[in-house]
Amino acid sequence: MFGIKLRLGVMMFLQYAIWGAWAPALWPYLTKPDVGLGLSDPQAAFIFGLLWLACILAPFTGGQIADRYVPTQRFLGVAHTLGAVMLYFAAKAQTLHDMTVYMALYALLYAPTLALTNSIAFHHIPSEKDFGVVRVFGTIGWIVAGGALSLWRYFGVPSHIADCLMVAGFFSIIQGVYCFTLPNTPPAKDKAADPLAFREAFILLKDRNFLMFMLIAFVVTTELQFYYGPTGQFLESAMKIRADKVPITMALFAQGAEIIAMWLLLPIALRKYGIRRTLAIGVIAWPLRYLVFAAGSLGPLALMKPLVVASLAFHGLGFTFFFVVSQIHVDMVAPKDIRASAQSLLTLATMGLGNWLGTLFTGWIMGVFDPRAHPSAWTEVFLVPCALTITCAIAFLLFFKDPENRSKQSAV
Repeated sequence: MFGIKLRLGVMMFLQYAIWGAWAPALWPYLTKPDVGLGLSDPQAAFIFGLLWLACILAPFTGGQIADRYVPTQRFLGVAHTLGAVMLYFAAKAQTLHDMTVYMALYALLYAPTLALTNSIAFHHIPSEKDFGVVRVFGTIGWIVAGGALSLWRYFGVPSHIADCLMVAGFFSIIQGVYCFTLPNTPPAKDKAADPLAFREAFILLKDRNFLMFMLIAFVVTTELQFYYGPTGQFLESAMKIRADKVPITMALFAQGAEIIAMWLLLPIALRKYGIRRTLAIGVIAWPLRYLVFAAGSLGPLALMKPLVVASLAFHGLGFTFFFVVSQIHVDMVAPKDIRASAQSLLTLATMGLGNWLGTLFTGWIMGVFDPRAHPSAWTEVFLVPCALTITCAIAFLLFFKDPENRSKQSAV
Protein backbone atom coordinates (compact mmCIF):
# COMPACT_ATOMS: atom_id res chain seq x y z
CA MET A 1 0.00 0.00 0.00
CA PHE A 2 2.99 2.32 0.43
CA GLY A 3 3.41 2.31 -3.35
CA ILE A 4 -0.12 3.53 -4.06
CA LYS A 5 0.14 6.21 -1.38
CA LEU A 6 3.36 7.46 -2.93
CA ARG A 7 1.82 7.55 -6.42
CA LEU A 8 -1.17 9.48 -5.13
CA GLY A 9 1.15 11.74 -3.13
CA VAL A 10 3.01 12.68 -6.32
CA MET A 11 -0.35 13.50 -7.91
CA MET A 12 -1.17 15.83 -4.98
CA PHE A 13 2.30 17.37 -5.11
CA LEU A 14 1.87 18.34 -8.76
CA GLN A 15 -1.78 19.38 -8.28
CA TYR A 16 -0.91 22.06 -5.74
CA ALA A 17 2.46 22.96 -7.24
CA ILE A 18 0.50 24.21 -10.27
CA TRP A 19 -1.66 26.46 -8.14
CA GLY A 20 1.17 27.47 -5.81
CA ALA A 21 3.27 28.65 -8.74
CA TRP A 22 0.86 31.34 -9.95
CA ALA A 23 -1.52 32.23 -7.08
CA PRO A 24 0.94 34.09 -4.80
CA ALA A 25 2.79 35.87 -7.63
CA LEU A 26 0.26 36.76 -10.34
CA TRP A 27 -1.25 39.90 -8.75
CA PRO A 28 1.95 42.02 -9.06
CA TYR A 29 2.31 40.97 -12.71
CA LEU A 30 -1.27 41.94 -13.45
CA THR A 31 -1.10 45.32 -11.73
CA LYS A 32 2.45 46.66 -12.20
CA PRO A 33 2.80 48.59 -15.49
CA ASP A 34 6.59 48.32 -15.64
CA VAL A 35 6.82 44.50 -15.52
CA GLY A 36 3.25 43.45 -16.22
CA LEU A 37 -0.09 44.41 -17.70
CA GLY A 38 -0.80 47.47 -15.57
CA LEU A 39 -4.37 46.43 -14.73
CA SER A 40 -6.36 48.06 -11.95
CA ASP A 41 -6.87 46.25 -8.64
CA PRO A 42 -10.56 45.51 -9.43
CA GLN A 43 -9.53 44.07 -12.81
CA ALA A 44 -6.88 41.89 -11.14
CA ALA A 45 -9.44 40.78 -8.55
CA PHE A 46 -11.78 39.77 -11.36
CA ILE A 47 -9.04 37.62 -12.92
CA PHE A 48 -8.45 35.90 -9.58
CA GLY A 49 -12.17 35.43 -9.05
CA LEU A 50 -12.49 33.37 -12.23
CA LEU A 51 -11.24 30.24 -10.44
CA TRP A 52 -13.84 30.64 -7.69
CA LEU A 53 -16.58 31.04 -10.28
CA ALA A 54 -15.35 27.92 -12.08
CA CYS A 55 -15.47 26.00 -8.78
CA ILE A 56 -19.21 26.74 -8.66
CA LEU A 57 -19.61 24.87 -11.95
CA ALA A 58 -17.42 21.92 -10.90
CA PRO A 59 -20.24 19.54 -9.85
CA PHE A 60 -21.90 19.97 -13.26
CA THR A 61 -18.70 19.43 -15.27
CA GLY A 62 -15.83 17.35 -13.90
CA GLY A 63 -17.79 15.59 -11.16
CA GLN A 64 -20.57 14.57 -13.55
CA ILE A 65 -18.14 13.38 -16.25
CA ALA A 66 -16.01 11.33 -13.84
CA ASP A 67 -19.00 9.79 -12.08
CA ARG A 68 -20.85 8.76 -15.23
CA TYR A 69 -18.78 8.82 -18.44
CA VAL A 70 -14.97 8.46 -18.33
CA PRO A 71 -12.36 7.18 -15.85
CA THR A 72 -11.25 9.88 -13.46
CA GLN A 73 -7.55 9.57 -14.29
CA ARG A 74 -8.24 10.19 -17.99
CA PHE A 75 -10.30 13.28 -17.28
CA LEU A 76 -7.50 14.60 -15.04
CA GLY A 77 -4.89 13.90 -17.73
CA VAL A 78 -6.82 15.74 -20.44
CA ALA A 79 -7.79 18.64 -18.17
CA HIS A 80 -4.23 19.30 -16.98
CA THR A 81 -2.72 18.93 -20.44
CA LEU A 82 -5.18 21.42 -21.94
CA GLY A 83 -4.71 23.59 -18.86
CA ALA A 84 -0.99 23.82 -19.58
CA VAL A 85 -1.82 25.16 -23.05
CA MET A 86 -4.14 27.80 -21.57
CA LEU A 87 -1.47 28.85 -19.07
CA TYR A 88 1.05 29.27 -21.88
CA PHE A 89 -1.23 31.58 -23.83
CA ALA A 90 -2.21 33.47 -20.66
CA ALA A 91 1.48 34.06 -19.96
CA LYS A 92 1.83 35.74 -23.36
CA ALA A 93 -1.41 37.75 -23.12
CA GLN A 94 -0.96 41.51 -23.38
CA THR A 95 -4.50 42.76 -22.86
CA LEU A 96 -7.21 42.38 -20.23
CA HIS A 97 -9.46 40.70 -22.79
CA ASP A 98 -6.93 38.04 -23.73
CA MET A 99 -5.92 37.39 -20.13
CA THR A 100 -9.57 37.03 -19.12
CA VAL A 101 -10.32 34.58 -21.93
CA TYR A 102 -7.34 32.31 -21.30
CA MET A 103 -7.60 32.39 -17.49
CA ALA A 104 -11.35 31.68 -17.71
CA LEU A 105 -10.72 28.65 -19.91
CA TYR A 106 -7.93 27.53 -17.61
CA ALA A 107 -10.14 27.92 -14.52
CA LEU A 108 -12.85 25.77 -16.11
CA LEU A 109 -10.25 23.04 -16.68
CA TYR A 110 -8.47 23.28 -13.32
CA ALA A 111 -11.41 23.77 -10.92
CA PRO A 112 -12.87 20.23 -11.34
CA THR A 113 -9.46 18.65 -10.74
CA LEU A 114 -9.37 19.96 -7.17
CA ALA A 115 -12.26 17.68 -6.21
CA LEU A 116 -11.33 14.83 -8.52
CA THR A 117 -7.81 14.41 -7.12
CA ASN A 118 -9.47 13.95 -3.72
CA SER A 119 -11.96 11.52 -5.23
CA ILE A 120 -9.34 9.34 -6.90
CA ALA A 121 -7.24 9.30 -3.72
CA PHE A 122 -10.16 8.15 -1.57
CA HIS A 123 -10.99 5.47 -4.13
CA HIS A 124 -7.59 3.78 -3.80
CA ILE A 125 -6.36 4.34 -0.24
CA PRO A 126 -7.20 1.55 2.23
CA SER A 127 -8.85 3.92 4.73
CA GLU A 128 -10.05 7.52 4.82
CA LYS A 129 -7.67 8.03 7.75
CA ASP A 130 -4.74 7.63 5.33
CA PHE A 131 -5.83 10.65 3.30
CA GLY A 132 -3.79 13.17 5.32
CA VAL A 133 -0.56 11.34 4.52
CA VAL A 134 -1.39 11.63 0.81
CA ARG A 135 -2.74 15.19 0.89
CA VAL A 136 0.30 16.59 2.73
CA PHE A 137 2.28 16.24 -0.51
CA GLY A 138 0.05 18.98 -1.92
CA THR A 139 1.21 21.43 0.72
CA ILE A 140 4.82 20.46 0.02
CA GLY A 141 4.16 21.01 -3.69
CA TRP A 142 2.81 24.52 -3.00
CA ILE A 143 6.01 25.41 -1.12
CA VAL A 144 8.31 23.83 -3.72
CA ALA A 145 6.53 25.78 -6.48
CA GLY A 146 7.62 29.02 -4.84
CA GLY A 147 11.21 27.79 -4.83
CA ALA A 148 10.94 26.76 -8.49
CA LEU A 149 9.67 30.23 -9.36
CA SER A 150 12.60 31.79 -7.51
CA LEU A 151 15.03 29.64 -9.54
CA TRP A 152 13.21 30.58 -12.75
CA ARG A 153 13.65 34.25 -11.92
CA TYR A 154 17.27 33.74 -10.91
CA PHE A 155 18.11 32.50 -14.41
CA GLY A 156 16.04 35.32 -15.89
CA VAL A 157 13.02 35.56 -18.22
CA PRO A 158 11.76 38.38 -20.46
CA SER A 159 9.82 40.95 -18.43
CA HIS A 160 6.80 40.77 -20.74
CA ILE A 161 6.15 37.11 -19.89
CA ALA A 162 4.27 36.11 -16.74
CA ASP A 163 6.88 33.70 -15.42
CA CYS A 164 4.59 32.41 -12.66
CA LEU A 165 2.14 31.19 -15.31
CA MET A 166 4.95 29.57 -17.29
CA VAL A 167 6.15 27.68 -14.21
CA ALA A 168 2.56 26.65 -13.47
CA GLY A 169 2.22 25.45 -17.06
CA PHE A 170 5.41 23.41 -16.67
CA PHE A 171 3.96 21.60 -13.63
CA SER A 172 0.62 21.26 -15.40
CA ILE A 173 1.99 19.40 -18.42
CA ILE A 174 3.89 17.03 -16.12
CA GLN A 175 0.70 16.44 -14.13
CA GLY A 176 -1.28 15.87 -17.32
CA VAL A 177 1.05 13.13 -18.49
CA TYR A 178 1.40 11.65 -15.01
CA CYS A 179 -2.35 11.36 -14.45
CA PHE A 180 -2.65 8.90 -17.34
CA THR A 181 -0.39 6.54 -15.32
CA LEU A 182 -2.61 6.59 -12.22
CA PRO A 183 -4.66 3.51 -11.25
CA ASN A 184 -7.81 3.05 -13.28
CA THR A 185 -10.80 4.70 -11.60
CA PRO A 186 -13.83 3.99 -13.80
CA PRO A 187 -17.25 5.59 -13.40
CA ALA A 188 -19.90 3.66 -11.50
CA LYS A 189 -21.80 1.13 -13.66
CA ASP A 190 -24.95 0.89 -11.56
CA LYS A 191 -27.73 0.95 -14.15
CA ALA A 192 -30.22 2.10 -11.52
CA ALA A 193 -28.16 5.17 -10.72
CA ASP A 194 -29.40 8.60 -11.77
CA PRO A 195 -27.57 9.60 -14.98
CA LEU A 196 -27.17 13.09 -13.48
CA ALA A 197 -24.73 12.36 -10.67
CA PHE A 198 -24.68 15.96 -9.48
CA ARG A 199 -28.43 15.78 -8.83
CA GLU A 200 -27.91 12.91 -6.39
CA ALA A 201 -25.09 14.84 -4.74
CA PHE A 202 -27.48 17.73 -4.05
CA ILE A 203 -29.96 15.24 -2.53
CA LEU A 204 -27.40 14.71 0.24
CA LEU A 205 -28.41 18.16 1.50
CA LYS A 206 -31.76 16.69 2.61
CA ASP A 207 -29.82 15.11 5.46
CA ARG A 208 -29.98 17.74 8.24
CA ASN A 209 -26.55 16.76 9.56
CA PHE A 210 -24.94 17.08 6.13
CA LEU A 211 -26.72 20.38 5.47
CA MET A 212 -25.46 21.81 8.77
CA PHE A 213 -21.96 20.65 7.92
CA MET A 214 -22.08 22.32 4.49
CA LEU A 215 -23.44 25.60 5.88
CA ILE A 216 -20.69 25.78 8.49
CA ALA A 217 -18.03 24.90 5.90
CA PHE A 218 -19.35 27.69 3.67
CA VAL A 219 -19.25 30.34 6.41
CA VAL A 220 -15.80 29.27 7.66
CA THR A 221 -14.47 29.52 4.11
CA THR A 222 -15.77 33.07 3.70
CA GLU A 223 -13.77 34.06 6.79
CA LEU A 224 -10.67 32.28 5.48
CA GLN A 225 -10.29 35.16 3.04
CA PHE A 226 -9.32 37.45 5.94
CA TYR A 227 -6.20 35.29 6.17
CA TYR A 228 -5.39 35.03 2.47
CA GLY A 229 -6.18 38.69 1.79
CA PRO A 230 -5.22 41.25 4.48
CA THR A 231 -2.81 39.18 6.59
CA GLY A 232 0.27 40.03 4.53
CA GLN A 233 -0.52 43.74 4.76
CA PHE A 234 -1.25 43.38 8.50
CA LEU A 235 2.08 41.69 9.18
CA GLU A 236 3.94 44.35 7.22
CA SER A 237 2.19 47.49 8.48
CA ALA A 238 1.15 46.58 12.02
CA MET A 239 3.76 43.97 13.00
CA LYS A 240 6.61 45.74 11.18
CA ILE A 241 7.78 42.64 9.32
CA ARG A 242 9.73 43.53 6.18
CA ALA A 243 7.77 43.00 2.96
CA ASP A 244 10.33 40.57 1.56
CA LYS A 245 10.10 38.43 4.71
CA VAL A 246 6.31 38.23 4.87
CA PRO A 247 5.89 35.31 2.41
CA ILE A 248 8.56 33.15 4.04
CA THR A 249 7.20 33.96 7.51
CA MET A 250 3.70 32.87 6.52
CA ALA A 251 4.97 29.75 4.76
CA LEU A 252 7.23 28.72 7.62
CA PHE A 253 4.61 28.96 10.35
CA ALA A 254 1.35 28.32 8.44
CA GLN A 255 2.31 25.79 5.79
CA GLY A 256 4.93 24.30 8.12
CA ALA A 257 2.23 23.67 10.73
CA GLU A 258 -0.02 22.33 7.99
CA ILE A 259 2.56 19.72 7.03
CA ILE A 260 3.02 18.62 10.65
CA ALA A 261 -0.74 18.52 11.22
CA MET A 262 -1.44 16.44 8.11
CA TRP A 263 1.46 14.07 8.40
CA LEU A 264 1.61 13.46 12.13
CA LEU A 265 -1.39 14.84 14.01
CA LEU A 266 -4.30 14.03 11.70
CA PRO A 267 -4.02 10.20 11.80
CA ILE A 268 -3.77 10.33 15.60
CA ALA A 269 -6.71 12.74 15.95
CA LEU A 270 -8.98 10.71 13.68
CA ARG A 271 -8.13 7.49 15.48
CA LYS A 272 -8.51 8.99 18.96
CA TYR A 273 -11.29 11.57 18.54
CA GLY A 274 -13.21 10.59 15.39
CA ILE A 275 -14.62 12.85 12.68
CA ARG A 276 -16.83 15.14 14.77
CA ARG A 277 -14.32 16.13 17.45
CA THR A 278 -11.48 16.46 14.93
CA LEU A 279 -13.63 18.80 12.85
CA ALA A 280 -14.49 20.73 16.02
CA ILE A 281 -10.80 21.32 16.76
CA GLY A 282 -10.40 22.66 13.22
CA VAL A 283 -13.36 25.04 13.56
CA ILE A 284 -12.12 26.41 16.89
CA ALA A 285 -8.64 27.10 15.44
CA TRP A 286 -10.03 29.93 13.27
CA PRO A 287 -11.34 32.25 16.03
CA LEU A 288 -8.24 31.60 18.12
CA ARG A 289 -6.05 32.92 15.32
CA TYR A 290 -8.23 35.94 14.60
CA LEU A 291 -8.43 36.75 18.31
CA VAL A 292 -4.64 36.98 18.47
CA PHE A 293 -4.63 39.06 15.28
CA ALA A 294 -7.26 41.41 16.73
CA ALA A 295 -5.16 41.89 19.87
CA GLY A 296 -2.01 42.39 17.84
CA SER A 297 -2.22 46.17 17.53
CA LEU A 298 -3.35 46.70 21.14
CA GLY A 299 -0.28 45.60 23.09
CA PRO A 300 3.43 46.45 22.85
CA LEU A 301 5.00 45.36 19.57
CA ALA A 302 7.81 43.47 21.31
CA LEU A 303 5.23 41.23 22.98
CA MET A 304 2.52 40.96 20.33
CA LYS A 305 4.73 40.39 17.27
CA PRO A 306 5.97 36.94 18.43
CA LEU A 307 2.43 35.97 19.45
CA VAL A 308 0.95 37.01 16.12
CA VAL A 309 3.65 35.19 14.17
CA ALA A 310 3.22 32.05 16.27
CA SER A 311 -0.56 32.21 15.79
CA LEU A 312 -0.04 31.69 12.05
CA ALA A 313 0.35 28.02 12.97
CA PHE A 314 -3.40 27.97 13.71
CA HIS A 315 -3.87 28.20 9.95
CA GLY A 316 -2.19 24.83 9.44
CA LEU A 317 -4.18 23.26 12.27
CA GLY A 318 -7.49 24.77 11.15
CA PHE A 319 -7.00 23.99 7.48
CA THR A 320 -6.05 20.38 8.13
CA PHE A 321 -8.50 19.53 10.88
CA PHE A 322 -11.44 21.22 9.21
CA PHE A 323 -10.99 21.36 5.43
CA VAL A 324 -9.03 18.15 4.91
CA VAL A 325 -11.27 16.29 7.37
CA SER A 326 -14.27 17.80 5.56
CA GLN A 327 -13.13 16.02 2.41
CA ILE A 328 -12.80 12.79 4.40
CA HIS A 329 -16.28 13.29 5.86
CA VAL A 330 -17.84 13.79 2.42
CA ASP A 331 -16.21 10.62 1.11
CA MET A 332 -17.51 8.67 4.11
CA VAL A 333 -21.16 9.72 3.76
CA ALA A 334 -21.50 9.87 -0.04
CA PRO A 335 -22.73 6.76 -1.93
CA LYS A 336 -19.89 5.31 -3.95
CA ASP A 337 -21.34 6.16 -7.38
CA ILE A 338 -21.47 9.92 -6.69
CA ARG A 339 -18.23 10.42 -4.76
CA ALA A 340 -16.71 12.71 -7.38
CA SER A 341 -19.86 14.83 -7.56
CA ALA A 342 -20.11 14.97 -3.77
CA GLN A 343 -16.53 16.24 -3.53
CA SER A 344 -17.39 18.75 -6.26
CA LEU A 345 -20.40 19.88 -4.21
CA LEU A 346 -18.04 20.61 -1.30
CA THR A 347 -15.81 22.50 -3.72
CA LEU A 348 -18.81 24.51 -4.89
CA ALA A 349 -19.81 25.51 -1.35
CA THR A 350 -16.30 26.32 -0.13
CA MET A 351 -13.85 27.17 -2.90
CA GLY A 352 -16.61 28.45 -5.16
CA LEU A 353 -19.32 30.37 -3.29
CA GLY A 354 -17.34 30.63 -0.04
CA ASN A 355 -14.18 32.06 -1.57
CA TRP A 356 -16.03 34.33 -4.01
CA LEU A 357 -18.40 35.88 -1.49
CA GLY A 358 -15.72 35.84 1.21
CA THR A 359 -13.39 37.87 -1.00
CA LEU A 360 -16.12 40.46 -1.60
CA PHE A 361 -17.00 40.53 2.12
CA THR A 362 -13.35 40.93 3.16
CA GLY A 363 -12.90 43.81 0.71
CA TRP A 364 -16.03 45.49 2.06
CA ILE A 365 -14.90 45.17 5.70
CA MET A 366 -11.47 46.52 4.79
CA GLY A 367 -13.17 49.49 3.15
CA VAL A 368 -15.40 50.14 6.17
CA PHE A 369 -12.58 50.23 8.73
CA ASP A 370 -9.74 51.31 6.37
CA PRO A 371 -6.68 50.07 8.34
CA ARG A 372 -4.37 51.71 5.80
CA ALA A 373 -5.46 55.11 7.08
CA HIS A 374 -6.20 54.01 10.66
CA PRO A 375 -3.68 51.37 11.84
CA SER A 376 -5.61 50.71 15.05
CA ALA A 377 -8.57 49.56 12.92
CA TRP A 378 -6.88 46.19 12.41
CA THR A 379 -8.52 45.17 15.68
CA GLU A 380 -12.01 45.84 14.29
CA VAL A 381 -11.15 44.15 10.99
CA PHE A 382 -10.16 40.85 12.61
CA LEU A 383 -12.90 40.90 15.26
CA VAL A 384 -15.41 40.39 12.41
CA PRO A 385 -14.13 36.94 11.30
CA CYS A 386 -13.41 36.11 14.94
CA ALA A 387 -17.08 36.63 15.87
CA LEU A 388 -18.38 34.72 12.85
CA THR A 389 -16.07 31.73 13.33
CA ILE A 390 -16.93 31.57 17.06
CA THR A 391 -20.57 31.37 15.99
CA CYS A 392 -19.66 28.55 13.59
CA ALA A 393 -17.82 26.68 16.34
CA ILE A 394 -20.81 26.92 18.70
CA ALA A 395 -23.26 25.87 15.96
CA PHE A 396 -21.05 22.94 15.04
CA LEU A 397 -20.76 21.66 18.60
CA LEU A 398 -24.52 22.03 19.18
CA PHE A 399 -25.99 20.70 15.95
CA PHE A 400 -23.49 18.46 14.16
CA LYS A 401 -23.51 14.75 14.97
CA ASP A 402 -21.05 11.99 14.15
CA PRO A 403 -22.05 10.68 10.69
CA GLU A 404 -22.68 7.11 9.69
CA ASN A 405 -20.25 5.75 7.10
CA ARG A 406 -22.22 5.22 3.90
CA SER A 407 -19.25 5.15 1.51
CA LYS A 408 -19.72 1.47 0.74
CA GLN A 409 -23.38 1.84 -0.11
CA SER A 410 -24.90 2.49 -3.46
CA ALA A 411 -27.03 5.47 -4.28
CA VAL A 412 -30.69 4.88 -3.64
